[in-house]
Amino acid sequence: MLPVGEDVRHWFASPRAAVDFLFHAGAIDLGQLGSRRTLNMPGISATVGEMISSLKNIAGAECAKLIRRQVDPAIQKMVDGWPQRIDASRALALGFRAGTSFEEIIHHHIEDELTTTAENGS
Repeated sequence: MLPVGEDVRHWFASPRAAVDFLFHAGAIDLGQLGSRRTLNMPGISATVGEMISSLKNIAGAECAKLIRRQVDPAIQKMVDGWPQRIDASRALALGFRAGTSFEEIIHHHIEDELTTTAENGS
């Protein structure tokens, strides 16, 4: 069920990028951070509609037709207050990197799932 409208916009990074963030953070020279030790990580800003379009491009229209749209006003109100875009310029300057498109995030999920399934013999 899709409880929000397709114009809802959020900030995304793949799980693969999140793991890379941790490894990069573990190797960074802390002197570069100064007294500000928090960073907004890079990612992609996409609407739900853009996410669905990416899904159609990769998995086909039949897959996207499985999405049941049923807006829930309480959930819509909650997510409308979430950040839509994040300034990650400081993290980028420190060498943190994320994907460049939502389609890339989907491809990473597929690749990682196939690798995990193959490794587990499933």
